[in-house]
Amino acid sequence: MCYGLIGIVLGLITIPASDDGYGDRTPERKIKLPYRFLAAIAGLFLVILFSMVVKVGPQEVGVLVKPTGVSNAPLHTGWQFIAPWNDVHLMDKTVWVYTCTDATKEGAKDHSDAIWAPTKDGIKIGLDVSMSWRIDPEYAPWIYQNVTENDGGNSGRYIWLEENVIRTKLKSGLALSVSNYTPIEVYSTKREAIQADVLKRVREEVKKYHILVDNIDIREVYYNAEYEKAINAKKLAEQEVLRLVEVTRQKEEQLKQAEINKNIAIQQAEGESKALQIKGASISNNPKIIELEWIQAWDGKLPLYMMGSGQGVMINLKN
Repeated sequence: MCYGLIGIVLGLITIPASDDGYGDRTPERKIKLPYRFLAAIAGLFLVILFSMVVKVGPQEVGVLVKPTGVSNAPLHTGWQFIAPWNDVHLMDKTVWVYTCTDATKEGAKDHSDAIWAPTKDGIKIGLDVSMSWRIDPEYAPWIYQNVTENDGGNSGRYIWLEENVIRTKLKSGLALSVSNYTPIEVYSTKREAIQADVLKRVREEVKKYHILVDNIDIREVYYNAEYEKAINAKKLAEQEVLRLVEVTRQKEEQLKQAEINKNIAIQQAEGESKALQIKGASISNNPKIIELEWIQAWDGKLPLYMMGSGQGVMINLKN
């Protein structure tokens, strides 16, 4: 392109050489001006030409601003030729993440900024939430015209959108969704359902601002201090009840075992008593049974002692 422009400039200031019959074919100049001045004109022409070229990056979308107003057609990635009396404003079309969190200096705010929403039971729950969003590139001119740039910087419109659209719609969506569930459900089993519901609500609400919402993540859930104390007390009471139930069950098992042992002892005593009665009756009817038992119990050795008559005198048989 540069060589072509140089050729055009040279064509404007020179004419083809003519043969005068003596071999002199020196080109003649159309414009009788110094070469330095002509070079300056050519350089100025090139500067003006290149100033008409605007590069739109892969992460940007351009907004064409004319003297008559803003063009509704966005400028997409690539080299764009723009008239020098027009202006191009480049806008970021990448994903932004807005975070509300209870931790300080972690989210969009320097202070604690978790979103608190009432549950089905009227108990407020704190939530750490992150929302991924971006502008719709096709409507960048509309956003440029209708969203203020308070701080005068390139991020002004995005900050305004986060504070006045993203944050408000996120809070209202969470409040409406969380109100359908109990605190325990919000904390555990229904978190994914709440995320999906809030995402659907927020997408619909921000559509008129031409904002695209990619994802909403509930990162953490908090109870307020009083409710957390009540939950802890309830859990401790439930654990104490379970402990007492277990103790009672063990006592009942011990009582059952004691009853079984008592019945066994009674049955054994009754059996022994009955056996003694039968044995006594047998001895009364047949005194020879005692002599038979002595014979059966004798080990074949003669006794060393025996009881004498009278006062229970023991006689030593060895003597």
